[in-house]
Amino acid sequence: MDIEENVSISNVETNLEHKHHRERKELQSRIQSLKRSIAKGDKRKKKDINEEVARLEADLEERHTNELKNVQYNQELNNVTNCVNDISLSTPELNEDISCSKPIKTSKAQRRRDRKAGKQKERDESIAQQEIENLTSARTLEAEQLKAILQKRNLRVYEIPSDGNCLYVAIEHQLKLQNTPCSMQSLRNQVSEYMKSHPDDFHPFLSHLESGDPLTAEQFTTYCNEIATKPTWGGHLELQVLACVLKQCIEVIQAEGPAVIVGEKFSSLPPLLLSYHKHVYGLGEHYNSVIPEALLEEDEWQS
Repeated sequence: MDIEENVSISNVETNLEHKHHRERKELQSRIQSLKRSIAKGDKRKKKDINEEVARLEADLEERHTNELKNVQYNQELNNVTNCVNDISLSTPELNEDISCSKPIKTSKAQRRRDRKAGKQKERDESIAQQEIENLTSARTLEAEQLKAILQKRNLRVYEIPSDGNCLYVAIEHQLKLQNTPCSMQSLRNQVSEYMKSHPDDFHPFLSHLESGDPLTAEQFTTYCNEIATKPTWGGHLELQVLACVLKQCIEVIQAEGPAVIVGEKFSSLPPLLLSYHKHVYGLGEHYNSVIPEALLEEDEWQS
């Protein structure tokens, strides 16, 4: 294997490590948000959240393991291929001898490679089968139910990236549609400052992630600061704050149950429309923006 190929493989491994590190951080942020959503004393929800966290962690670990195995498998395959090519180029007479000799018995190394190739084929087939099963999965069912609800109102989902900022970016998109632009970071800053200036309205609803005990005053301040400085996931509490700082009603449409409406007292302006997705991503809940069916997507907004 030449130097360029070694560098290429090293880059792939490095990029994968960075990707896994980033996804683990995103998952931890997501887990923190889930645990923060548990009201004090709500043992049932706490149990459900703990089970969901365990599933998310297991799913992520399994996917990371499979991705790493794929990289290692491809690296070994490249090594073998290059080795065979080097031998063939350096000893052309060997090819002539082989063509005139009896069939060569399969080596142990080749049998090992064949077994690996067979396992890879089985894995690919398993993935394909899983895709078929996903057609009836919770994610697909949720998407179909939500689509039917939106179609009745001539609405459709506008996809927002899943990076921890989805709630704020979805609100940013809605404000842009109403010609009252406000950046995602500005929204985060306003939510952070509003919560710090109204601690009695929000502090009692937040608890420690591990023990379930109420946050101390210092921990509450840290929570508020991280809203402005980190891509922490926003939930119902942050929705309430957004309605207050924007003085505008927010309607969250979901597949199961009626739409959630916050800030009903701010009815002078059209509501900001979001969709809530519980199963769309492996890392958990997600918010998208919702727009009229006839409205064309504005490419310049995404640029």
